Amino acid sequence: MLYYNTALPQMTLPEYGRNVQNMVDFCMTITDREIRTSCAHAIVRIMSSLFPELKGENGDNQKFWDHINVMSGFKLDIDFPCEVIQKENLNPKPEKIPYTSSKFRYRHYGKIIERMIQCVADLEDGPEKDELVSRIAHHMKKLMIAHNAEAMTDAKVLRDLAAYSDHRIDLDPENYILHEFKVIASPASSKKKKKKK
Repeated sequence: MLYYNTALPQMTLPEYGRNVQNMVDFCMTITDREIRTSCAHAIVRIMSSLFPELKGENGDNQKFWDHINVMSGFKLDIDFPCEVIQKENLNPKPEKIPYTSSKFRYRHYGKIIERMIQCVADLEDGPEKDELVSRIAHHMKKLMIAHNAEAMTDAKVLRDLAAYSDHRIDLDPENYILHEFKVIASPASSKKKKKKK
């Protein structure tokens, strides 16, 4: 009677093949601990001859001992010659990324703009501050156009700027005019349609 791999139990590390898995399974059935340990050493020698590239820098068999422990379902009770991987360390959960819990006032401007405004608002009045305020206001206008061009007005942008700065930067929309930015449509496809013959 032929045995098909699809009817056999799934292998944990199929790259070693069914024969090596059978060896590990047989090793686990040996009752004598000393003979079982000797059998495991023989299996590791076979594994290292099949995959010599997996040997460590100093020619150690650490990976093979880890793999034989995994292939046994972490149930192989022998005197391992080194510390082997345990089940809880096989697929460790990644550490949580510490995200800031601060909320965005206006998401379309982004967090960096808010920080920039806070820094500029703390500066002393003068030409440098005026230049930075102008650049930020114009950039906010560009972002607003990209987000919602129809609802964009200079007064809206300047109100948002004042809100961000806690009204330390308060510009009058009637006297402070922002540059006009045109929305450029995406270019049409230059490929000409082939005429049907």
